[in-house]
Amino acid sequence: NSGVVCLLRPLLLDVVPSIRQTAALALGRLADYDVELAEAIVKAGILPQLIYSLPEENRYYKKTAAFVLRAIAKHSPQLAQAVIQCGALEMLVICLEDFDPGVKEGASWAFGYIARHNPELSQAVVDAGAVPLLVLCIQEPEIALKRIAASTLSDISKHSPELAQTVVDAGAIAHLAQMIPNPDAKLKRQVLSALSQIAKHSVDLAELVVEAEIFPVVLTCLKDSDEYVKKNGATLIREIAKHTPELSQLIVNSGGVAAVIDCIGSCRGSVRLPGIMALGYVAAHSEDLSMAVIVSKGIPPLCVCLLEEHEDHIKAAAAWALGQIGRHTAEHARHVAVANVLPTLLDIFVDTRSSEDLKTKATLKNILQKCTYLPALEPLLHEAPPSIMKHIIGQFSKVLPHDSKARRLFVTTGGLKKVQEIKAEPGSLLQEYINTINNCYPEEIVR
Repeated sequence: NSGVVCLLRPLLLDVVPSIRQTAALALGRLADYDVELAEAIVKAGILPQLIYSLPEENRYYKKTAAFVLRAIAKHSPQLAQAVIQCGALEMLVICLEDFDPGVKEGASWAFGYIARHNPELSQAVVDAGAVPLLVLCIQEPEIALKRIAASTLSDISKHSPELAQTVVDAGAIAHLAQMIPNPDAKLKRQVLSALSQIAKHSVDLAELVVEAEIFPVVLTCLKDSDEYVKKNGATLIREIAKHTPELSQLIVNSGGVAAVIDCIGSCRGSVRLPGIMALGYVAAHSEDLSMAVIVSKGIPPLCVCLLEEHEDHIKAAAAWALGQIGRHTAEHARHVAVANVLPTLLDIFVDTRSSEDLKTKATLKNILQKCTYLPALEPLLHEAPPSIMKHIIGQFSKVLPHDSKARRLFVTTGGLKKVQEIKAEPGSLLQEYINTINNCYPEEIVR
């Protein structure tokens, strides 16, 4: 409000280097503070002046100039575009080639803040020739530089398969994979994130990540004391598992499923989410892979998530994963039913506070269509809404005609009595199921 921005502008061209640098630092801190100040600095025409003499400047000024550019670019795609339009990318590339690691770090950071907004800005960073230089930066000895460069490669890769491919073509995967065992937690987070952003786009890219021999070393990250390392490790496994049965089988063979299950059991909240989804993707591919999740004792921790978690989207993921495990055969469904999870799913489904997404994931339909384990289904008879009742009655009508013991139990536990109370449309599928069940018994028992 005092007009400081306009007063700082001429100081960027002062003859004294320390004044130029301090003026730039002041502008950077103003821009960093909020979007309106960043816009005011752009409108004042300061950016061209800031980078006008950058190649000749000392390392301190270069670092500070990169800070100003990043502070402006971080707020919005429009401001990042303004940074590009003043010719900043060419200058930042010069900084990436600088001898000083701090200057490289500042430039990497600025590139990351520009690239993260959208595919067009990310493409501009690629076109400026930044990617090969960033891959060189992750090979430098300085940990801070490695972290920022890995983070920027992640931001570039996330938008599209084509952008991820440019990062792969620059040879990034091998260098990233080598850093998974690094003891620095912050570096590991960024490395795992970058590999996830590459692997998520396609089968080919996921296979390239796997071929860099990330298994079994990536499984150690699931036991890490840093929550974000755990989460990003599980996310990487999820992004690989989702593509094909073959990639999921590779995860199973390397002990990945057991490691993910342990991870879900040892943490809480959003850290669990990628692991939950990874189990769902593995189980969805085939009967054998689903059985691998069951044998590794994957169902109990998923049930715990349904009971413990408060966030709807985490519960929805657990309900979805259980559905993927139980949907293959009667045997798969029985394992889910025996875990006594069906009443919990039903409670979530009928709860008015549950989100639509959660209700959709907790419909029970996937499991009920295969479940012939009647002791688990019977309690549901007394509280299920009509949309689910049809599936439950359908399963009873399949099993009871062929199982005399089940028929006896069905009467003594009050199941048959409950069936008589259900009002079904004449001629409907539900009515057919009820008739099939009633036909299993003498008329006086039904009466």
